[in-house]
Amino acid sequence: MNNEMKKNMGLMAAMAAVIGGVIGSGIFFKPQAMYTLTGGAPGIAMVAWIVTGLVCIFAAMTFAEIAILIPETGGIAIYLEKVFGKKVGFLAGWMQILLFYPAMISALAVATAQQATVFVSPRLLVPIAIMVVVVIALLNMLGSAVGSWVQIISTIGKLIPIFLLIALGFAKGEQTGGVFSPMIGEELNPITVMGQLMIAVLFAFEGWTNVGAIAGEMKKPARDLPLAIIGGVSIITAIYLVINIAYLQVLPADQLKDLAAPASAVAEVIFGSKGGAFIAVGIMVSTFGACNAFVLGGSRIVYMLAGDGDLPFSKFFGKLSSRQVPANGIIFVSTIGALYAVSGQFNMLTDLAVFSSWTFYTLTFASVMRYRKTAPDLERTYKVPLYPVIPIISILSGVFVLMNQLLFSGPAARWLSIGSIVVTLLGLPVYLIMQKRKEAQGSVKLSVVEADHD
Repeated sequence: MNNEMKKNMGLMAAMAAVIGGVIGSGIFFKPQAMYTLTGGAPGIAMVAWIVTGLVCIFAAMTFAEIAILIPETGGIAIYLEKVFGKKVGFLAGWMQILLFYPAMISALAVATAQQATVFVSPRLLVPIAIMVVVVIALLNMLGSAVGSWVQIISTIGKLIPIFLLIALGFAKGEQTGGVFSPMIGEELNPITVMGQLMIAVLFAFEGWTNVGAIAGEMKKPARDLPLAIIGGVSIITAIYLVINIAYLQVLPADQLKDLAAPASAVAEVIFGSKGGAFIAVGIMVSTFGACNAFVLGGSRIVYMLAGDGDLPFSKFFGKLSSRQVPANGIIFVSTIGALYAVSGQFNMLTDLAVFSSWTFYTLTFASVMRYRKTAPDLERTYKVPLYPVIPIISILSGVFVLMNQLLFSGPAARWLSIGSIVVTLLGLPVYLIMQKRKEAQGSVKLSVVEADHD
C-alpha cells in the first residue's frame, strides 16, 4: 500500500481550511466575555479586535516564511524540529495532539451543541457534543477530498448568516452610542484588560496555522501556502471588525455583556423570534466546519509523529487507511476531544487551547529569525516583509499573551495554564524512552546484519 498522502488540495481548499477553521464560534460567543472584561464599555474591546487582528496578520506573514521553506505535513512540529532540534519538535507535536487539537475539537463541538439546545433539551448538550465529534471523525475517514469538501461547503454556509447580520445590522440598527466610547469601565487597568481581551480574541483567530499541517497534501504549496495563510487571516480580520460594529448598531455593549449568545440576540432584534433560531443553525454550521478543520489538522500531526517512531504504538498510528488518510490518528484526536467535551465548558477549553498553542507559535516566530542565520543560503521564494520588525512584533506579542495568562488571569485560568505546561513537559520522558527504544532496535538490527555477514 502506498503510505504517502495524496496531493489533491488546491488554493480554494487551503483558503477554506484557514477561513473555515478560524471562523467558528469566537465571533458569535466571545463578545459577551469581552464586554464583561471591559465593564460594558465597547472602546477597548474594539481596539483589541484591531490590535489582535494585526498581530495575527504579522504572525501569519512570519509563519508563512518557515511554512513555505518546509512544506511538509506536520506544521509547527516539523518547523521547530528542523530549526531547534528533534526534541523541541516532538514537544510541539505532543502538545498539539494531547492539548491543543483535542481542546479545540471539544470546544467547537460544545459550541455546536449549545446552539442545538435551542431546539432540544439542554440536558442533551454533552451527548450532542460527543456525537458531533464522532460524525466529523467518520467524515474525515472517508478521505481528505471529503474533508475538504465539508470544509468548503461549511465555509460558504457560515458566511451567509454572517453577511446577513452585517448588512441588516447596519441597515436596521438604531443604536446611537459610540463604537469606541466609553473606552473602558471605571477602575479597570487597561493593560491588564487588554491582555485578557487578547486571549479571548486569539481564540476567535485560532486555526490559521492548520494549513501548515496539511501542506504535504497541497498541489502547489510554494504558490498557494502564503496566499492561503496571509489572505485568509486578512479576510477574517476585516469580517470580525465589521460584524462587531454591526452588533453595536443593534445592541449596546452593556447589554451584550449579559448575553451568552450575542449573535442570536442581535438576530432576534433584527428578524424577530425566528431570527434567533435561524442564526443558531448558522452557528452550528460554522462551528461544525471549524471542528472539522481541527480533526483534519490534528490527525496529520499524530501521523507525522508516528511516522518518525516517536509515539508509543507508532506502527499503529503511522498507517494510512485504504482511502489514504491517517484513520488511526483521526480516531486518536477525536477520542480525546470527545473526552474533553464531557466537561461541557466552552471557555475553559478555549483558554487551554490558546495558551498551549501560543507557547509554540512564539517559538515558531523565533525559528524564522534563527533559520535566517543557520540556513542563509536556502532559496526563499517568500520572505516576511520588513524583516526583522514583523517577526519581533510577533514574538513580543506572544510573550505578552503568555505572561498575562500566567500572571494576571484568574486562579482557574492560571492553574489551567500551569497544567498545560506540565502535560507538555511530560512529553520529555516519553521522547527519551522512545529514543532509547529506537536505539535498542537499531542495535538489534545491526547485530542481525553482522551475524548474517559472519
